Amino acid sequence: MVREVLDKLQIEYEKIDVPWPHHLRKNVREISGQTSVPVLVDGDVVLDDEYDIIDYLKTTYPILS
Repeated sequence: MVREVLDKLQIEYEKIDVPWPHHLRKNVREISGQTSVPVLVDGDVVLDDEYDIIDYLKTTYPILS
């Protein structure tokens, strides 16, 4: 769902695939403090909940015509 919103808002992003086993997601833990995905990093903003990410994107970035 997050990628759908990013695409709808025409926001360029980098998708990083992470290992399936949570114990191998060291980069995710370093960035967000946990191992679940998705994680959004936008400057100093780090969000790790899908619905929080979507709300943030919709309120921070206007829909382009």
